[in-house]
Amino acid sequence: QVQLVESGGGLVQAGDSLRLACAASGPNFWRAAVAWFRQAPGKEREFVAAISWRGGFSPYADSVKGRFTISRDNAQTMAYLQMNSLKPEDTAVYYCAADDYGMGSSISADYEYWGQGTQVTVSS
Repeated sequence: QVQLVESGGGLVQAGDSLRLACAASGPNFWRAAVAWFRQAPGKEREFVAAISWRGGFSPYADSVKGRFTISRDNAQTMAYLQMNSLKPEDTAVYYCAADDYGMGSSISADYEYWGQGTQVTVSS
């Protein structure tokens, strides 16, 4: 069982940076893949980035590649999403998700555990 709580969202201007954090509790975080998804108003939830339990595999959505970086600290049971060069189209609620024994899937249905989300708003 893994519980997830996101933080770090806010209102920023285009070009700014934000770092989202995902605090995990439960004994199995070390063996779970972690991903970030986002959902903008009126749109479906979409994959942003993932990282395997060892950290050796980290796919990104094309829309964020080169701007966002996902990382994890298993000792602190934390995951992060560093977001640079933010654009208005990055505005969404961002969710942290965990997949027990996962390898970093981009499919939301593969993730058993979800946080409540944190709002990111980027103004132009």
